[in-house]
Amino acid sequence: MPIWFAYVLIVLLTITSILQILLILLHRGKGGGLSSMFGGGVSSSLAGSSVAEKNLDRYTVLVGIIWFACIVGLGLWLRLQMSGTA
Repeated sequence: MPIWFAYVLIVLLTITSILQILLILLHRGKGGGLSSMFGGGVSSSLAGSSVAEKNLDRYTVLVGIIWFACIVGLGLWLRLQMSGTA
């Protein structure tokens, strides 16, 4: 595989890492979290979780899956590069 593939994965990994940190910090913890600063704690349904919190959960999982795929892709790329040079 070409070297630009690794560079694309590294950039995507960096972006998703920063985004994952921000999304996790936005989650509501026991004390309210940073999500209450942006109106996430204003409305709540009978289930105890707001629509904003459910969407935040979905985005966090999606970014986590992309982050994991980047890690696996970089590992596979490195393995192919190591086997190709030997």
